Amino acid sequence: MKAWMHKSWLAALSLFPFVLWVLPAGFFDSTGMELCPSKYFFDIECFGCGITRAVMHLHHLDWREAVYYNNLVVVVYPALVVTWFIWWRSAWKKVSNQRQVTSA
Repeated sequence: MKAWMHKSWLAALSLFPFVLWVLPAGFFDSTGMELCPSKYFFDIECFGCGITRAVMHLHHLDWREAVYYNNLVVVVYPALVVTWFIWWRSAWKKVSNQRQVTSA
């Protein structure tokens, strides 16, 4: 992969949590769209229903609202944080390795 792509990926990963903090906690609360097929077609909530809103509220440390939207947020959010950190560290290593190769 090209160096600019690694740098762009690292920049996007670095900015992502801050963009979510800048957006209000209720940003996804009133979209009015049903994206879940089981909710749309059968009017049955699946295990993932409300997880986007729950993650957004937990990201803003609004525990009560997060658990209200989906109880599984206590498992999903830490998993997302760990996954983000692994991706960020990998991108950081690739960018720093490219710097060492070009400077040598």
